[in-house]
Amino acid sequence: MSTHSDLLQATLDGLGNVLLGKEQQLKLALACLLAKGHLLLEDLPGMGKTTLAHALAHALGLDYNRVQFTNDMLPADLLGVSVFDPNNAKFDFHPGPVFTQLLLADEINRTTPKTQSALLEAMEEGQVSIEGKTRPLPDPFFVIATQNPINQSGTFPLPESQLDRFLMRVSLGYPTPAAERMLLQGVDPRENLKALGQCISAEQLAGLQQQVKQIHVSEHLLDYIQRLVQHTRDSHEFSYGVSPRGSLALLQAAKAWALIDGREHVVPEDIQTVMPSVMSHRLRGVSETDEHSGNALVERVLNCVDVVRA
Repeated sequence: MSTHSDLLQATLDGLGNVLLGKEQQLKLALACLLAKGHLLLEDLPGMGKTTLAHALAHALGLDYNRVQFTNDMLPADLLGVSVFDPNNAKFDFHPGPVFTQLLLADEINRTTPKTQSALLEAMEEGQVSIEGKTRPLPDPFFVIATQNPINQSGTFPLPESQLDRFLMRVSLGYPTPAAERMLLQGVDPRENLKALGQCISAEQLAGLQQQVKQIHVSEHLLDYIQRLVQHTRDSHEFSYGVSPRGSLALLQAAKAWALIDGREHVVPEDIQTVMPSVMSHRLRGVSETDEHSGNALVERVLNCVDVVRA
């Protein structure tokens, strides 16, 4: 386990040279990919969302494609299309950018729901159905999507069914005063991105993902996760409860967090730490005007459910 911890810490250190002062967010993003989940980065423009996605691709040594989503983009622009070859008198399929190990879906909420939905099958099953034929995607396959807040002009909110496919939603937030001072003084983290080499090989990544599955979770903590999820289903302050996919996401994220911390077992703090990123995009208040949303709703759940059953 110590070898794994050293490897992961070296990876986080490399990422930290690119995203200054964002240790917690980097750790969450890495935990998301170790848990074989997809990552949604939501924040204002200019906060480093795209830079983080590029940095993760470099650090994990993954083939990646970047797609800039726009309101005139079509599903075929993402999935691919068949083109008639007159020389052979047949249609040849030209794969779209989704056929890669890591897809950076930049500003995903600036495209229409029709194009957004083209990613649903890919994210859930690692395959796409095009023109009546199912085509497998590379393994591993990750989607890192960035989106601007929905109150920004020209955005199309992601439907709940697609939000649920993202294991985590992470917001970078404004830089720390020290990090921003470095930027103002001419320090360009993007130069460090160019120097960031591969920190984890494909074999090591597969081994780490397998190790996540072997992290021990006690019956008491499984009970704690179930009670957290059940509270969202029973409480009248939520429009709907967390799905089974959400409860599994919470478990896997907590295991990945424990692995990064160098432990072979999950503790309650692991669950509490990752829960805002795992659950904030899966919860809605009863009223559309409810001021409590996202992380605030998660905080209310954590405050209402004791770690040990009373």
